[in-house]
Amino acid sequence: MTPMTSNTLSVIATGFTHYVNIGKDSDAAIYYENNESVHMLLPGATAAMRGTWSLLPDGYYVRWVDGPEGKWQIARDADGLTYIDPTGKPAGRVSKIVPGPAGLF
Repeated sequence: MTPMTSNTLSVIATGFTHYVNIGKDSDAAIYYENNESVHMLLPGATAAMRGTWSLLPDGYYVRWVDGPEGKWQIARDADGLTYIDPTGKPAGRVSKIVPGPAGLF
């Protein structure tokens, strides 16, 4: 898998919602509102988390309000896109990407 560069991430993330299969009954939804604000709704949650994110050369750094922070990557391979967690392990596969907040946030 090849991690996406900041240029690619800025195009596929900013202004879009990523649905990520994390092995639960439903997907996590991550909305990159602009080049600073991010929101995430986890499966089973009733409220979305909010935070800030900033691009790095081969990923991004996210800091959740009242939550964790760390460097994440989105890597691509022949089968699609995979989120890579701060420890370097796959955390979930992107199932779809839609423009805007997708009515969730």
